[in-house]
Amino acid sequence: MDYGMIGKIKKAKRYAAEERNRIQVNTLIVTFDGKNNPHQVSFEQGHWKCDCEFFQTRARCSHTLALEEIVKGVEWGEE
Repeated sequence: MDYGMIGKIKKAKRYAAEERNRIQVNTLIVTFDGKNNPHQVSFEQGHWKCDCEFFQTRARCSHTLALEEIVKGVEWGEE
């Protein structure tokens, strides 16, 4: 591995550990593999969305709640 890459790896670890406030997520789309069906979960324009039935009536579900927990500490944009 070259010295340039070693420096980039160190910098990436610092960003991940200490400088999360420099990161803003504007859009995120993931597939959540549920036991019954896969579900598409997204974050757009400051709002979570999920294609599961429960989300349609409650505007929150286990899929969005799990992702909120996973990405806790990340700054979310509202573009």
